Parts: sequence; C-alpha cells; structure tokens
Amino acid sequence: MHISSMQTGRPPLSPASKFGARLRELREDANLSQREVAQVLGISQPSYAKWERRDVAVTASQLELLAESLGCNVADFFTDDSPNRKRGPVGRAKKVFEQVSQLPRHRQREILDITERLTAIHLRQIEEQDSSSKAAS
Repeated sequence: MHISSMQTGRPPLSPASKFGARLRELREDANLSQREVAQVLGISQPSYAKWERRDVAVTASQLELLAESLGCNVADFFTDDSPNRKRGPVGRAKKVFEQVSQLPRHRQREILDITERLTAIHLRQIEEQDSSSKAAS
C-alpha cells in the first residue's frame, strides 16, 4: 500500500470551492504541506485548511505570497491550467536549495558540483533521445 497517496485528516463535509480545489492542486504540485504554506502566510494550518475547503476572503498580498511560495502566477489560482504555470517540484527544490544556502560555502560548492553534473547528464540524455527520435522520423 502506498501511504503517501492516502488522504489524511478528516474527510470534507462538502466539496471544496473552485478556488480551494485549485489551491490544493497547486500546493500538491509544489510538494508542500498545508503546514508549510500556512507558515509562509503567517497563519495556522487549520486556518489554511479552510482556504482549501471553502470560499474565504484573501487579500492581494496573500495571493502574491501564495503564488511565490507555490511557484506559480496569481492568475493560476483562477484558471484550470495556465500556460505560464511553472512545472515540476518548484516548491520542494526551492526549499532544498534554501537549506543548502544555510550550509558552509565549501559544502554548498560540493552539492552544487554534484547537482550540475547530474543536470548535465540528464540534459545530454534528453538531447540524445531527441536526436534518436528525429533520426527515426
């Protein structure tokens, strides 16, 4: 059984608002917990959970802070799939690199060297796959 896909907490009594459902989707795409987003906003996790369940009054500055922490644009909260939306583990990667930035410089260099090597390998593999695909066409 894959535990991470299990719903936690109590089940909702009513379906989430459109905004709340979209907010949850963007938060999960960013690999962030409700608690992590609540901390960024300076509110409690139960308060933030209400944002994902029902219509709430949200200020423009809160929307901007949310968008920044989730790696998206404010418009993404109100559309199903914006072409401007960043893809991938933006929130998680950002969090890890913020942690790396707190390490001593020599440790940061070691981690960045490894990351750059792995990225270069990955990009080379993508280029090779693209070349193979074009040659087969």
